[in-house]
Amino acid sequence: MTTTSPIPAATRAPATDAHALTGKRRIAFASYVDENYLPGFLVLLKSLALSNPGVCEDFVVLYDDLRPGSIAKIRDLHPRIVLKRVDADHYDAYKKGDQDNYLVRKAYFILDVFRIREYDTIITLDTDMVVLGDLGELLRLREGLAAVPQFFYGRHKLNSGLLVIQREYLTDEFCAKLDRCGRSGDYELDKHDQGILNAVLDGDFLRLDARYNFVKRRLSGDLPVPDDTAILHFTGRHKPWQGGESGYSQAEERWRSYDLDDADFHAAYLACSGGLHHDLLVHYGTPHVARTGDVEAARKVAAAHIASGDYQDAVDILSGVHIPLDEAWPHEVLGHALMSVSRYEEARTQLLLAAAAPNRAATAYARLAQMAWVHGDNTEALTYATAGMSVDPTHRPSRLWAQRAAAVPSQELGAAEDQLAHVAFYMDRQGNAGDKLLPESVRSAFGPDTGSRRWHPVHAHRLFDEAALQRVNRRRGLVIGGGGLFIPDTMPNGNSAWQWNVPDELLGRIDVPVAVFAVGFNAFDGQSYRAGRFRESLRLLVEQSSFFGLRNHGSIEKVRAMLPDHLHGKIRFQPCPTTVTRQLVPDWQDPAERDDTILINAAYDRAGLRFGHDYGYFLAQMAQAVRDLGELAEVRCVAHSLDDEKIAFDLRREHGISLPVIPMYDLENKEILDLYARTKLVIGMRGHAGMIPFGAGTPIISLISHPKMAYFLRDIERPEWGVSVHDRHLAARLVERSKDLLADHAKTVADVHGRQRELWRATEANAADLRVILGG
Repeated sequence: MTTTSPIPAATRAPATDAHALTGKRRIAFASYVDENYLPGFLVLLKSLALSNPGVCEDFVVLYDDLRPGSIAKIRDLHPRIVLKRVDADHYDAYKKGDQDNYLVRKAYFILDVFRIREYDTIITLDTDMVVLGDLGELLRLREGLAAVPQFFYGRHKLNSGLLVIQREYLTDEFCAKLDRCGRSGDYELDKHDQGILNAVLDGDFLRLDARYNFVKRRLSGDLPVPDDTAILHFTGRHKPWQGGESGYSQAEERWRSYDLDDADFHAAYLACSGGLHHDLLVHYGTPHVARTGDVEAARKVAAAHIASGDYQDAVDILSGVHIPLDEAWPHEVLGHALMSVSRYEEARTQLLLAAAAPNRAATAYARLAQMAWVHGDNTEALTYATAGMSVDPTHRPSRLWAQRAAAVPSQELGAAEDQLAHVAFYMDRQGNAGDKLLPESVRSAFGPDTGSRRWHPVHAHRLFDEAALQRVNRRRGLVIGGGGLFIPDTMPNGNSAWQWNVPDELLGRIDVPVAVFAVGFNAFDGQSYRAGRFRESLRLLVEQSSFFGLRNHGSIEKVRAMLPDHLHGKIRFQPCPTTVTRQLVPDWQDPAERDDTILINAAYDRAGLRFGHDYGYFLAQMAQAVRDLGELAEVRCVAHSLDDEKIAFDLRREHGISLPVIPMYDLENKEILDLYARTKLVIGMRGHAGMIPFGAGTPIISLISHPKMAYFLRDIERPEWGVSVHDRHLAARLVERSKDLLADHAKTVADVHGRQRELWRATEANAADLRVILGG
């Protein structure tokens, strides 16, 4: 068998660092901490969590003399502490005046922040600060170096303590400027400013409102802290943990309100309103539950585990507390967790308990319907789904499971021995348009007949049991493919930890040839698998397979990294068949004329992983892009799923822009292909909002919020056809690249066709092997 492909690997294979591919901003807080100021820093961490309960970025601790016990206390208060020891000797050449003064040493050591290279944005906080309000504005800043100004001897300088530093200042070049200034001594040393930094910047910084660094001295005379204060800074010699200073009692009372012991702090965080960050909720909630047995806290922590795909952890924490029979919500969450690790009978018990309460019944019944459907019992699934709708007629999950359970399976027309079994995710009506198209697209790579005469469907999400095994073993082969099946949370199960719900023992008993075809590794930046279970299932799958083809080289690198060396050679490149549609569809005809349109697609599943803190920026940039693109062609929104319509709603609400919406989720497969083939350009965020139009011969620009987009563009050697959703000049780049692609449209289309031919060559080479493997 050949494993060669037409594009040289050195040219084609991308790096698999998710951040490098998506451009997602990495943000960190940073402080210089020593033993004297440790009490202040611990309160700072508590105030940050309680004032911004949905924020959890890395916190870099610069230090030179912290004891192990002190470090342990810091780690107890934040799950993402990054320790960096400062080089105290480096600054000996800078020192003048009172060399032992803490404020002077801190002013030097905080310069080490500029030597950090792992982040795009760093926010420095002094250890004598307390956070009182929302820091969202600081987290959304994307350019420059920002600080609160102070008027000092006739000049504006930045105030000490708070800096918001962007990537362009975190460079060797800027550090060299600071170093030259420090060694020359050409700066003013003052205990209340950043002398070296002020000298280098010379007033050139972004001005922040004083509420982000509101200094204590403005409250002299026991004045109250203004309500809009976001950060209160206890400048001066007297610190609250040292006894404070007369004349500032109201300010110090605000500080003391955060000086809580661990038990009270954990309880206070769990009582916060609004969205609690997963990492903080788990970090504080786990010891709180262990200490108190609090069922509601356990439910919150378990729900956080489920949201991040840590299903066994959710089971463990709820199993460790006593749940009263009438506490429906914890029973429902435990049932959800148990079914996600394939402990179905236990899950059924918990969900039936939850269904007794009217406020949780609809969700519990929907999950019971889902489990019945997973086990192939459509009658029971319909019964539970109907019960869910009777409780809440508007409950969409219950309605979806009722539709699945009531669907009439297609009649199999061919003889079993002439058929191929096909494991895929078979999308529901009004489901994701790309996933709806994929099973047919995969089948078309094996011949023009994609119907039930030649194919036996095996839904990936249904439990692969003894009956399913017997049905597959009566066929002449098994094809596994149709999208990014290697993702942990679309339909979680404990048997494989990826989308196909197959136990190892049954996988090993498949005795017909197995071909894994154009599957993708679909984990998002920041998303993880249950590594042990997934790796073992993956290893068995590769060993069992006669053909193992992944749809991009990024996926190949990711999967090989999880396998023993002797299996690496079995992994080969098989492009997604949607990218070669023109070659696969019988009698395909390119359109004689195209609609004068540009189609835009945005995706909102796992929005936090896609956008981070930058959604508002993305929306504003897209608003500008839509206005400018409107001068080139009519701009329309294509929604692969219902959620994709959000961009049209948000653009209208926030920016007064109306976009026509094409509900692609309602279209048949042929209509999807026709629509994408007729337009002039597609700007899409979903993987198949790029691959499907490309396969239909239409130019594309990818809005990159997931590594797989960059993987595909690298494979076709056109990385310039992608723009990160976090790009600082997103609108300008989209418009510029759109103009380039549309300027000579015929030439651009010809380039698309040329890139497609390279993918087709790889597909044809694999097809020759598959004909031998599958016998036809």
